[in-house]
Amino acid sequence: MVLFAALGLVMGSFVNVLIHRLPLMIEASHNATSTSRFDLSWPASHCPHCQARLRFWHNVPVLSFLVLQGRCAFCHRAISVRYPLIELLTALIWVACAWHWDAGWISMSWALFATILLALSVIDAKTTLLPDLLTQALLWLGLAASALDTTHISSQDAVWGAILGYGSLWLIATVFEHATGKVGMGAGDFKLLAALGAWLGAWTLIPLVFLASTTGALIGLVLMLSKKMQRHDYLPFGPFLAAAGALLAWLGHAQVLRALQQLFIA
Repeated sequence: MVLFAALGLVMGSFVNVLIHRLPLMIEASHNATSTSRFDLSWPASHCPHCQARLRFWHNVPVLSFLVLQGRCAFCHRAISVRYPLIELLTALIWVACAWHWDAGWISMSWALFATILLALSVIDAKTTLLPDLLTQALLWLGLAASALDTTHISSQDAVWGAILGYGSLWLIATVFEHATGKVGMGAGDFKLLAALGAWLGAWTLIPLVFLASTTGALIGLVLMLSKKMQRHDYLPFGPFLAAAGALLAWLGHAQVLRALQQLFIA
């Protein structure tokens, strides 16, 4: 468990890098006039306020935040509490996976699955973007995990899960757009559901989309009633897909199929 907690903290630190840099990388790729290099490794870690380059001990997960009392060592501006929270949450995810699946390769696979979903959820909630770098990585990792029997679903089921995951949302979004003239979902949502289908299998897509849609509708209704969101505002769907996928992964493929069979038989 200690090893998984340590790995989770390190992965959480990398998740913070992804959350901060991937949207900027996408923006830079669309800016034809930009000539400076910007990626996950360059420029080196720096304060977003004063641009001072951080020392390696400034990047120790959680501990650095506590030692520095939540402030930059150079300009003393406040550091977002999001950084240690993401690191702690990722560590919790890794420990939970080790406990649920027993510490080993299977639990590490599911911990990586949940870590990528966390990064995608935060990015989508902040920017309405679901970067291809993460959705495609999640898709291929799901297919590889199936081939290695890590997810306990057949490769055929994983491939059909990816195909139907992408195709179903694409069809719904296309019909909605033609009927209303409005864009309801982006292509990132299609790719995310394809990746979830690769990990969880084709049959799991039905309860996954139902759960994500229902939860999203309820949250949207609450936000509108509380005047925190207007009717025309866009509520990112990615976090709801990710949360539903993580829940169904926790319940297990066999449990979900058994529940579906009981529902249809009844």
